[in-house]
Amino acid sequence: MTPNNTHNDWWKQAVVYQIYPRSFKDVNGDGLGDIAGITEKMEYLKDLGVDALWLSPFYPSDLADGGYDVIDYRNVDPRLGTMDDFDQMVAAAHKSGLKIIVDIVPNHTSDKHRFFQEALKAGRGSAARDRYVFREGRGQNGELPPNEWQSLFGGPAWERVEDGQWYFHIFAKEQPDVNWKNPDIHEEFNETFRFWSNHGVDGFRIDVAHGLAKDFDSRPLEELGKEFSVQDQGNPDNRNPLWDRPEVHDIYKEWRGVFNEYDPPRFAVGEAWVIPEHQHLYASPDELGQVFNFEFAKANWNSDAMRTAIAEGLESAAHSGGSTSTWVMSNHDIPRNPTRYALPQVPARNQHQIAKDWLLRDGETYYEDRELGTKRARAAALMEMGLPGSIYIYQGEELGLFEVPDIPWDRLEDPNAFRTSRSASDKGRDGCRVPMPWTSGDEAQPAPWDSNFAEGSPFGFSPATKSDGTPSEQPHLPQPLWFKEFAADKEAADPTSMLALYRTALRNRAALLTATDDYDSFDWFDIGNDVIAYTRPALDNGSPTTFASVTNFGPTPVALPEGRTIMTSAELTGNGALPQDATAWILLDK
Repeated sequence: MTPNNTHNDWWKQAVVYQIYPRSFKDVNGDGLGDIAGITEKMEYLKDLGVDALWLSPFYPSDLADGGYDVIDYRNVDPRLGTMDDFDQMVAAAHKSGLKIIVDIVPNHTSDKHRFFQEALKAGRGSAARDRYVFREGRGQNGELPPNEWQSLFGGPAWERVEDGQWYFHIFAKEQPDVNWKNPDIHEEFNETFRFWSNHGVDGFRIDVAHGLAKDFDSRPLEELGKEFSVQDQGNPDNRNPLWDRPEVHDIYKEWRGVFNEYDPPRFAVGEAWVIPEHQHLYASPDELGQVFNFEFAKANWNSDAMRTAIAEGLESAAHSGGSTSTWVMSNHDIPRNPTRYALPQVPARNQHQIAKDWLLRDGETYYEDRELGTKRARAAALMEMGLPGSIYIYQGEELGLFEVPDIPWDRLEDPNAFRTSRSASDKGRDGCRVPMPWTSGDEAQPAPWDSNFAEGSPFGFSPATKSDGTPSEQPHLPQPLWFKEFAADKEAADPTSMLALYRTALRNRAALLTATDDYDSFDWFDIGNDVIAYTRPALDNGSPTTFASVTNFGPTPVALPEGRTIMTSAELTGNGALPQDATAWILLDK
């Protein structure tokens, strides 16, 4: 068997592990995860069985939006380390057979970026201001914003500067949107891709990939503001001025030229929250190459919703002309999937929204059935990992972590929490960004400010003391006491844990499925109502065979097809049937 990572098109079947660096591992005791922490945990990541590491932004930032307000795209935030630390991390990853993907944020910069500082100083009509979206205001003296658009983080999407002009920001006011009609912006990002490629990076995740191209000039802004809102991200008829515009694909074709300067060509995956019919455009081999399929992340736990998510992901990849499907159940922007599956499954509502409502009220609106959520998350993991294409795992997913809903409001960091009222619609995304629990922390004590959370850093995220012997700082987000039960060391010693399930599933996936170099073969088969079952070609010790995955959503146990059961997410019944909320992997008899 040739390891997947030795292929130039490794990304077509990759298992990618997303790291949110500030919450992964803190080496120096300042309460923030760092680049050296990723290096320290490289053996853990290798043992997990992933192919690549995707790092969320680690660049210099004021942290107005968790690092997605980038001050310098070609450096490391000094709080997280140095370029030497980064190079050592890349070398350690490559030595372990792991690829490195870094997050690029091309829709906006930080307001501290040199381009924006130049724009403020240069004034109206300057070349520097043309790098961003500046417009005159309405009203007698321009005192009103150009239109009534509201940002995705709450509050006006326009901010007035000292000389009276307004600039546009889809997200926080500290994140001014850049003007992709300006050649300086193109050059800035082309050089950024080259910089990181020259430092050994194998690929890029593109933030807000559907938002770069905008139309502010075809109609009056006031008129556009009445017809469209920033929240309307669909664009089926190409009339939306802000999202998923056709011109964005010209940008990605240009980038593909840069990616292809390297051997092997650099990989890219786009975060594009677009209608399924448009996903394949971003995933074209002439553009990014791959795009996230978020349908799993939005779906309720039932067979119809999950079957639709699978079908749409496969169809999108089939239309892309060379890409593969991607499967995402969790990331740094959405409530963790065991919690989503533990909450009531309301057919008429998006499960993501149910979880956000629950979060807004500190987890008290609905009962979170954690036993059920874990059972479903285990079944979902196996159902997902058997599918063709790439799997994206968010840090802590392999531990079965639940969302932390009750972080005190005065400890939150996400701008969503500060730009909306507590009775509004969003507490933010910090509940899935709480630092990782590495050790079970027998010494954990309740914090004096909230007895539900741990004092200090007892779960191994930070060392006990800094290099000078003083106690380490509190983690930047507090860890709940219940993290003790989900710590990596405890799960590593438990053969029935979520971590054990992920390690075994990824090992079996590599041995049976990616060993075939078959990126997209897939067939449904009917095994009964409320069941998702599919087959794929596989290799068993080098011999061709047929792999089957069966997931039972219904209350009646399901008889499995004849063959050798490789693994299950839950124990089978006494007569060998698959119970509700469980998945089995089988090698079918010929």
